[in-house]
Amino acid sequence: MSRELLIAVIDDDEPFRMALVDCLYLLGYGARGFASAEEFIGWEADASFDCVITDIHMSGMNGLDLGRLLTARPSRVPVIMVTARSEAALDAHAAASGAVGLLRKPFKADALIACLEGALKV
Repeated sequence: MSRELLIAVIDDDEPFRMALVDCLYLLGYGARGFASAEEFIGWEADASFDCVITDIHMSGMNGLDLGRLLTARPSRVPVIMVTARSEAALDAHAAASGAVGLLRKPFKADALIACLEGALKV
């Protein structure tokens, strides 16, 4: 029996974070929400996440910095970034920080599923 895949959702926008965690549950994933990159870093030693979904623009450590930190580790957990901004340069910045995907808010569940399947190679 395979274990449930666990996804970390990091976003300082609480309604969005809660909605995304709920959506992931409905899609059959385990999910845990965090209000900041710092909160996630402080908690993540207690869990083995299969994927991280993080907002790019947050106060404190932003998603780009978090992505660089996570992809520099030996475990190399896949990171998907989300943003409400439309600047074209964000795609290159996300990729340079190690992100395997970038979703622009608002996004449809189909886009989330495709991005997750690619990140998890399901």
